[in-house]
Amino acid sequence: VGAGEPMMYITGSFFHLVDLETIFLQKLGPACVAAYNAWTMCADMPKSAFLAMDARHCAGQEMAEMMAYAASVGSARAKRKVGAVGFIGNATHATAHFFGRDHGLGTMPHALIGYAGSTLRAAEMYHETFPGEPMTVLVDYFAREISDSLEVCRRFPELAAKGMLSFRLDTTGGRYIEGLDPASSYAVLERFSPESIPGYRSEEELRYLVGTGVSAAAIFHLRAELDRAGFDKVKIVASSGFGPAKCRVMAEAKAPIDVVGSGSFLPSNWTETYATADIVEYNGEKRVKIGREFLHRSRPNGAAKPL
Repeated sequence: VGAGEPMMYITGSFFHLVDLETIFLQKLGPACVAAYNAWTMCADMPKSAFLAMDARHCAGQEMAEMMAYAASVGSARAKRKVGAVGFIGNATHATAHFFGRDHGLGTMPHALIGYAGSTLRAAEMYHETFPGEPMTVLVDYFAREISDSLEVCRRFPELAAKGMLSFRLDTTGGRYIEGLDPASSYAVLERFSPESIPGYRSEEELRYLVGTGVSAAAIFHLRAELDRAGFDKVKIVASSGFGPAKCRVMAEAKAPIDVVGSGSFLPSNWTETYATADIVEYNGEKRVKIGREFLHRSRPNGAAKPL
């Protein structure tokens, strides 16, 4: 639905509809923006799977349900239109059914790494608890993204060879990942994605490409080090601020991301979610607030007339 176009027409008794207006608007606006954001992210990165990690950013269970549903709607459109992998699940059991699952998905938390005292020990504890299952290990806790990744691979070579081992990059925006700085980040991108740098880039886009945190350069760097050590089957999960803008830049750079963990399809500018309602006909007579006459012109042919 384009800007200024009616989303739907609802007909019925004024007596009944008047109490429902606010409820309809609450349900429509935010969910539609979230669905659109999810669609653009999945369409921009059709080969990457997405994991909805939005629940902790929602204002209660009702909003969490709306946002998970929205992500599933946007994902389904991307699957239909461009053959995208889309959202494969989300972080809570309560809304997993929107993604065709009966339970939530996720990775080990940072708290486990801190409790274990090392990334390797956390991986060992996880493997001992869930033997035979695929394992996704966080590798940014001790600022040793490369060293810890390789150490875990060497400890679990069979999982690595079978593609059952993944590493999640969630590096804070306050630092570069292990082995990178501004100059080396540009060098990495020049090597793996030289076409992504030329031309105008906003400060935000440059940060996504070669800045601190989980940048395209950081992802290329980890991928290259894993491949160089012979662990080419190991997957990379990227999180931290992956909204529509960051996904678009990652797509342009062709960053080698297997899974994106994202809650950033949630509307960032809440005023964009404001939906409104207008009565356009009373008992078959067209009448609308002055300034909203375009709602009459937008009415599709054959649309049911209000009572």
